Amino acid sequence: MKRLAVAATGAALLSSVVLSGCAAFTDDSASSADGVEVAAAFYPLQYVAGRVAGEHAKVENLTTPGNEPHDLELSPKETADVARADLVLYQRGFQPAVDDAVDQSATGDTLDVADVVDLVPFRDHGVDSDELDPHFWQDPLLLADVGDAVAEQLEEVDPDNADDYAANAADLRADLKQLDQEYADGLTGCERTTVVVSHDAFGYLQRYGVTMAAILGLSPDSEPTPADLARLQELIHDDGVTTVFSESLVSPETAEQLADDTGVKSAVLDPIEGLTDETSDEDYLSLMHANLSALEEANGC
Repeated sequence: MKRLAVAATGAALLSSVVLSGCAAFTDDSASSADGVEVAAAFYPLQYVAGRVAGEHAKVENLTTPGNEPHDLELSPKETADVARADLVLYQRGFQPAVDDAVDQSATGDTLDVADVVDLVPFRDHGVDSDELDPHFWQDPLLLADVGDAVAEQLEEVDPDNADDYAANAADLRADLKQLDQEYADGLTGCERTTVVVSHDAFGYLQRYGVTMAAILGLSPDSEPTPADLARLQELIHDDGVTTVFSESLVSPETAEQLADDTGVKSAVLDPIEGLTDETSDEDYLSLMHANLSALEEANGC
């Protein structure tokens, strides 16, 4: 996974940004007296926080819709969101800018989801890297674990509404268990199991019996070598692959070119790292269902 260097701003500048952001918030926005404030680092965490918090909290997504979360650099407003939040929900190591803001600015509770779920190395997904795969939300049951942890954290922040948080987390887990079963049933007995995707964001789906082969490796904007493309062309031919999947938030050009070169279809498999203009009316569950339908069609399930 790409590790972007975050430009140092200096302690004085950061303090100024945080203080000015907090001052503006106090004057013009709802304060903690009006409800709990949650800052979520990227969309799947925002989805979980919103489901668990319900009407009792305002949830801000630090990654603007349409932007790649890997590339995030926080604005002064987003840094102020971290500073004033009652709870910051993030994944250490996934977005260095958020890690820095949490370390330097957070004044409320923080929850690192990497402490909640057991991330596995890319090597376990067949990729030559010992780096941990951060895309755990492709496994609905792991996302349910995050929901339970968010409920526990919110119960500490806002004990008056503890029963609602626990009930909302239970409802979320029920939905995610059903989704997990749908994937297990839907991807059983397929004509083929190989799935060619844009980059290594879908490894956690392999527990449903599919095998992911990525064009771009760990980084969504890296470039494949001629040897990579030749290997994939051979794999597509040998395994009878019908579809090459591009994804939202990054250019589909490389995936579409590979599909064209091999005479197969091109389609979208959404890594659900963030929403776009086209998916603004969707949510995690609907996008996961769309992905399942695409995989079933591509693999003859």
